[in-house]
Amino acid sequence: MESVQATKQRFGIIGNDSKLNRAIEKAIQVAPTDISVLVTGESGVGKESIPKIIHALSHRKHGKYIAVNCGAIPEGTIDSELFGHEKGAFTGATATRSGYFEVADGGTIFLDEVGELPLPTQVRLLRVLENGEFLKVGSSKIQKTNVRIVAATNVKIVEAIEKGNFREDLFYRLSTVDINLPPLRERSEDIHLLFRKFASDFAQKYKMPTVRLDQSAIDLLLKYRWSGNIRQLRNVAEQISVLEQQREINAATLSQYLPNMSSNLPAVISTKKAAGDFSNEREILYKVLFDMQKDVNDLKKLTMELMKTGNATKVKEENSTLIKKIYNPEQNNEATLAAIVEQEPNHHPISNEVEVLDMPSKESELKKGNYDFVEEVKEEESLSLQEKELELIKKSLEKYDGKRKDAADELGISERTLYRKIKQYDL
Repeated sequence: MESVQATKQRFGIIGNDSKLNRAIEKAIQVAPTDISVLVTGESGVGKESIPKIIHALSHRKHGKYIAVNCGAIPEGTIDSELFGHEKGAFTGATATRSGYFEVADGGTIFLDEVGELPLPTQVRLLRVLENGEFLKVGSSKIQKTNVRIVAATNVKIVEAIEKGNFREDLFYRLSTVDINLPPLRERSEDIHLLFRKFASDFAQKYKMPTVRLDQSAIDLLLKYRWSGNIRQLRNVAEQISVLEQQREINAATLSQYLPNMSSNLPAVISTKKAAGDFSNEREILYKVLFDMQKDVNDLKKLTMELMKTGNATKVKEENSTLIKKIYNPEQNNEATLAAIVEQEPNHHPISNEVEVLDMPSKESELKKGNYDFVEEVKEEESLSLQEKELELIKKSLEKYDGKRKDAADELGISERTLYRKIKQYDL
């Protein structure tokens, strides 16, 4: 069995971190088998090196090795890319095409960013893992393939499963062996070593002296978070090598190439989920309707008191604040509600058991004393707002022989609102 150190030299892997060494050791151990492997880690940590090691040290090393970036293939064509298609299977399929699983028969397929696969493709991939069978797009003929699958992802698969974006059974088939590569910030001893390697490579490439970091720059290099990992470090080394005329780099110069220095500070991230997933319009609608429901309850109390005493003047004086609140158009947000209902005419978030009455638009309606259509009810009698509204509309229409305009004026609502109520109650 090849040693970890020899493997690192063979594949150009830099670093002595214990977690990195353990990941390479697992790759060496699993290579002679046909076990499926899932490589996990953040973007830019070098996950593509592990499947190359596994393929090169396996009995499939003379077969094809195909690396597929699942996140870079459009959802509509990924099945065709992986499994092939028959002529005429879809628009533009002018000839039969072999997919990667057919071409790589006897070899290894590396599925990078496997967490980006759409669910229908995940089902097809699961079938390949279980019995080596697949169907070309547009074909009913089952084909066999003998491939080794190594997958990689920077997505937290467990969270994706909980959200329904990744199949749990596929996860367990892919992750027979899980190899995790640590982020660069956890490999502090390797950061300066990697920078020196990249600086040396770019010096040879661009035929210029190698840049070097002084102690202050090295300290800053080690403190930086490196959210882009090795890929970001390589990019910074290349920029400095090309742009800086001074070959001795201090912390001030290095900081110009390190974006978001404030990101080194720990961030407090709220894990609370929003109480609802509603749009702003719907939230406004809820607030308006709940406020109006409270006003209706207040109005019901006012009506009961009026029916008991029979003295409208006294009730008005005692409840002047309540009356102004209910009949103040600036407070009941009638215009706001109308605009929202206009946008969503079929949306009724409040239960049908509670129907909001259209309020008279003028306080003077209370002064008229038009209560001849109100029947005397006992206090313990059920007071359904919906039934009372229906009863008032019926009586007003009967009183004016079905003339909607006069009935609407009597009820203190618009003719349009009355028309909507007539349709609602099928009058």
